Amino acid sequence: MVRSVVRVAFAAGVSLLMVAAACAQDRRQNQPGNFDFYVLALSWSPSFCEAAGERGTPPQNQCGARPYSFVVHGLWPQYERGFPEFCQVPAPRLERNVMTSMLDLMPAPGLIYNEWDKHGTCSGLAARPYFETVRKARAVVKIPDAYLELKAPLTLTPAELEEAFVQANPGLTRDAIAVTCDNRRLREVRICFSKELGFRSCPEIDTRGACRLERVIMPPVRGSSARRSEDRLAIAGR
Repeated sequence: MVRSVVRVAFAAGVSLLMVAAACAQDRRQNQPGNFDFYVLALSWSPSFCEAAGERGTPPQNQCGARPYSFVVHGLWPQYERGFPEFCQVPAPRLERNVMTSMLDLMPAPGLIYNEWDKHGTCSGLAARPYFETVRKARAVVKIPDAYLELKAPLTLTPAELEEAFVQANPGLTRDAIAVTCDNRRLREVRICFSKELGFRSCPEIDTRGACRLERVIMPPVRGSSARRSEDRLAIAGR
């Protein structure tokens, strides 16, 4: 009987703490500019295209002949626990020239518009400075050389992938990076930044949605060998 009472009291206490935490977050939930840090999500484009091909719907703008390795999925404002989204509804209009300026990093117009509506509006920045911040964050990260023009499928552990990024980026630590996957392939590498775009730890990101597979597959970069051959022929013909 005593144990039952203790269990009930404990459960009630936990519930109250959870409600209190939720309320604390709700006071600033979805307030533009009111967040703790950023997550830069880098998508492994070959995995995205391979999965889309299996579904029979490969997007042409990212999955054509041009080789892409890691591309920017987004730069997401985060709380220490949870995250804001759609902080202005309707979102301020994203000018087309701003969208097109980002296609080298985010090769899909629909993605760029969606990222602005869902995440950019929570940054507290106007569209142009927000996407300038996306570009600055991406410029901070060095992609390990082994992944720039991957010629053949690579199988490795999430920890090995994280370590490669840590070694390539001074100041980046293992608690500031997370790897996500589908049922067999690498999906994304997520790196945490302060608002000033310095690497910072993010325990929740390091655990929420992190890949639990022992090993993941990185499909090769699409058309990379063919593209290099075209480049050599072009140079020889000059």
